[in-house]
Amino acid sequence: MFFASDNWAGVHPGIAAGLSANAGGFSTAYGDGDLDSAVYRRFSEIFEREVAVFFVATGTAANSLSLAAYNKPGGIAFAHRESHVIEDECGAPEFFSGSRLHAIDGALGKIDPHNLERAVSRFAPEIVHWGRPTAVSITQSTEVGTVYGLDDISAISDIAKRFSLPLHMDGARFANALVALETTPAEMTWKRGVDIVSFGGTKNGCWCAEAIVLFDLDRAKQLSFLRKRSAQLFSKSRFISAQFDAYFKDGLWLDTARHANATAARLAAAIEDSATAKLAWLPQANEVFAVMKKTQAEKLQSAGAAFYDWHKPHGFDGHIGEDELLYRFVTSFATTSEEVDRFGQLIAG
Repeated sequence: MFFASDNWAGVHPGIAAGLSANAGGFSTAYGDGDLDSAVYRRFSEIFEREVAVFFVATGTAANSLSLAAYNKPGGIAFAHRESHVIEDECGAPEFFSGSRLHAIDGALGKIDPHNLERAVSRFAPEIVHWGRPTAVSITQSTEVGTVYGLDDISAISDIAKRFSLPLHMDGARFANALVALETTPAEMTWKRGVDIVSFGGTKNGCWCAEAIVLFDLDRAKQLSFLRKRSAQLFSKSRFISAQFDAYFKDGLWLDTARHANATAARLAAAIEDSATAKLAWLPQANEVFAVMKKTQAEKLQSAGAAFYDWHKPHGFDGHIGEDELLYRFVTSFATTSEEVDRFGQLIAG
């Protein structure tokens, strides 16, 4: 019963086969091979316009370089207080971009547009002592399993554009949000004002496949140098391309995300029916949060369930007793209905 993280899951067999199929022979290095070019074209097809694609090793690298691509001296980037870029990347976005991150509040992982507007308005760009706004970053889906709706993205984008700021989307779980909204990559990104995307594949069945998708082609040359300087340019990039090639084939990436979301919904239903745990809020993607007693959590973990406790997010108004904690459960392409049902039996009471 592995619910600790979708990072714990292995590689989808189809993606493993794609890697094996491209393991032999020779190919031009550093992203200039035939398979690389084919995958770049596939990204453009998926996003319904020409895009620049930069493979990187991790989501942290994707986020850091995305913000670096738009930074200016004295730059300030705005993100949710509990976003991955602020809480879980050891200052890497600030280190690589040279900007500082300014935390914005909002309920359950999503930036409140009014809070964003007030925060950006505080920093007059002509006052050199304060620094100047350079970017806004949203996480889709969020760190607490919620999803920005299309209107939510537009509302954030409208504010960003009013202040001439680019909008970055941290899409480590991009596919999970996409299928939850039943929309298209174009509708969820550039058609709503997103300028650059950290496009994740690792959490959704890939071995190690992350990319930066840039809609502003004029900025691509600068990002090429930023990636190289940060040691993120793969020599044998065909092995990243092989993963994305298999990932996109016949809609595999959407199927794996739908499966993860569906097993999360099944897990949430089991928690709702439980006598020993309380569902904290309804999941919208593949992360489920529950409140339970510490002793109950320890029993479940002793029985083979892997999951973690979690901090109480901003905007959560549910009750957590002194002997209770909030816990996070994450499903993946590899999560089975059987392990969810087994967990449900353990918490049934």
